[in-house]
Amino acid sequence: MIAENIAKIRASLPEGVTLVAVSKLKPVEDIMEAYNAGQRVFGENYATELRDKAAVLPKDIEWHFIGHLQGKQLKYYISFVSMIHGVDSIAHLEEVERAAAKVERTVDVLLQVHVAKEETKFGFAPEDLDEPHELAQLVLPHVRVRGLMGMASNTDDLERVRADFREVRRFFDSLKQQAFADMPWFDTVSMGMSHDYPIAVEEGSTLVRIGSSIFGARDYSKK
Repeated sequence: MIAENIAKIRASLPEGVTLVAVSKLKPVEDIMEAYNAGQRVFGENYATELRDKAAVLPKDIEWHFIGHLQGKQLKYYISFVSMIHGVDSIAHLEEVERAAAKVERTVDVLLQVHVAKEETKFGFAPEDLDEPHELAQLVLPHVRVRGLMGMASNTDDLERVRADFREVRRFFDSLKQQAFADMPWFDTVSMGMSHDYPIAVEEGSTLVRIGSSIFGARDYSKK
């Protein structure tokens, strides 16, 4: 079933859109089923779970950390992670820089922008990205900012969802022109999950994070 789900989702994605299979709280066996179906990019939300899975799974997996960043937990995955989503402040950028410098790596990150109509989500405020002077002046030799990540409002109003995704894409295009014009690696817009990724892709997402539509519902009591 997992292999079939992956094939169906891939068939729905345009060329150039990366699928991150969100495997949090799922057993190694499920991840291996996805791996054997050709999936190589996986996302995890919890630092120690990511560390433990990476230790026993194939080394050619590209791991993305997609949970809320906590500086003290960077040590669990900074030596191997391919990308960190959801860097939501200058302070967190600087924490990633220090951790990556210790292991002599350059780590890709996405800046999280807060466009959703809820206080519970994290991210840079829109005004921070409309006036990105501080971002442009940062010197972070061990961090490579690849783009933006955003989540839509938790609502059944699909026009609200679409508007949120459109806003994230607008911020990306603005930053590309203002702060990252000379940086060709600034090319990623991460938005869209199992329930809303088709709209996200229509609004310019280049990376979608899909879990339950691949692996089924999660049992959070096992966390």
